[in-house]
Amino acid sequence: MKHQTLDQLQAIAEVNASVPAPPMTRTQRLQRWADLLGENPSRCLAALTGTEHMRASVRQEARAAGSPITVAFEDSLLRACGLSNDSYGEAKRFFELSDWQLHDIVCSCHVGSTMQAGWVSARVRRILTGNRIAAWLRRQLWAH
Repeated sequence: MKHQTLDQLQAIAEVNASVPAPPMTRTQRLQRWADLLGENPSRCLAALTGTEHMRASVRQEARAAGSPITVAFEDSLLRACGLSNDSYGEAKRFFELSDWQLHDIVCSCHVGSTMQAGWVSARVRRILTGNRIAAWLRRQLWAH
């Protein structure tokens, strides 16, 4: 399936953008993002640099052309559901992520300046399934 922007589609077809998108749960939004990233797992994406060191106001506006967040923003369904741009702050709001969760997905400290979409897809999916090792360790610590 070839992804095109709304403008590209309007050039070749009549597009009725007034049809509201069905509401999506947080899980559905994250699953959609992971699926989009997984469609082209070797796609090279730009990482955001040093998100954990930025002032909160700067971090909110941080973005990188061609980032994992850009992949989400390129999707017309996610845009129709309320994703308004490809900034860090908007992704945090829209996907209901903590700073540490989003940092784990998009920051360069894990992989350098670029990352493969398949790697990012796995990070997003890990949020959906939880970190099983950490959960096991927590259970072990609380059991004693």
